Amino acid sequence: MHYYRLIIPVLQCKKTLFFTIAATALHELYGGTFHENDGTSMNEQPVGYPLLNANDVEGMSRYLSDQGRLADGERIEEVSRAGEGNMNCTLRVRSNRRSFIAKQSRPWVEKYPSIAAPEERIAMEARFYQCVASTAEVATRMPQLLSFDRDSRVMLLEDLGDTADFTHIYRDPSEEDVPREALCDWLAALHRVEFDAATREALENRGMRELNHEHIFHLPLLADNGLDLDGITPGLAALAGTLIARTEYVRTVEELGARYLGDGPSLLHGDFYPGSWVRSADGVWVIDPEFCFFGPGEFDVGICVGHFLLAGMSLSYALGVFDDYSGSAEFSDALALQFAGVEIMRRLIGVAQLPLQVDLGEKKRLLDLSQRLVLSPQDLL
Repeated sequence: MHYYRLIIPVLQCKKTLFFTIAATALHELYGGTFHENDGTSMNEQPVGYPLLNANDVEGMSRYLSDQGRLADGERIEEVSRAGEGNMNCTLRVRSNRRSFIAKQSRPWVEKYPSIAAPEERIAMEARFYQCVASTAEVATRMPQLLSFDRDSRVMLLEDLGDTADFTHIYRDPSEEDVPREALCDWLAALHRVEFDAATREALENRGMRELNHEHIFHLPLLADNGLDLDGITPGLAALAGTLIARTEYVRTVEELGARYLGDGPSLLHGDFYPGSWVRSADGVWVIDPEFCFFGPGEFDVGICVGHFLLAGMSLSYALGVFDDYSGSAEFSDALALQFAGVEIMRRLIGVAQLPLQVDLGEKKRLLDLSQRLVLSPQDLL
């Protein structure tokens, strides 16, 4: 079960529903049964627009024809799931002439319909693709946006073919297997692009950022947040309690959260972790920019560093990101390390758990490292 993707929608729900949804998610992950959507049967909830279905070739054909997306003589021959598609309904559509990806967001998480998610999330992703399309260094390593239907929450994307993400590094942390330099080059190119005021406003993503802030910087450090951490790893709750009691750490994380909420100079991917990096026969690609916003480049870089450390890679390898990433003169390695420390913390004692195969002792080591990164980043540089 890839529960690292399941939890993502929690941070997109209304704040008043967070605790209920989080408790339900953890119960079903660790103590109950999840009723997964297999991609063929859709939630019966009426939404006011057509729901795409992997078993409904005729329905897909009708939808694409109504949208004017089929060429003369083009026929849809097959519709199937494209990868896991946990967050959205993601389908591979094959016609007698081509193949492409149809991605639709619904008011729920596709694989786990019991968890709500804002259906407009796909509009932000489509806007990101549109905004970077003219920047070759960025766009050539992302799937091409073919069309976007706002009314039906459907985006058509280039089909990258057979791909696999990099979440396997949590199980097999092979440093040679990660194209670190290529990923950092792509990220630096994204952060260097300049946009006009209208684009900055369109990609502000304020609602998602506020919910992410709660999820990353605030909720994991609440003493009574309803999370059964001992249900994940026995003894983890005591480790979290010790961390929460360290006032200086909590205060610094709050200050970093304020930096995150403040507008910044660069367009960020917003979720630059191994699940957003995929490999195909044509190289490495970056996907799923639905958490994008204009902020400090140190946030994206810090997320990347944090996940190399969470995967068990060496500190020297993780710090090598700063050699590969060509940031602005104002870029702060120390600030990026602080964000890395926060990411490690929230992935260990927050809702957004990763498929880490580590024991309590290793989690303690990582939480100790989080404290060093947050409070004394210069000592590690």
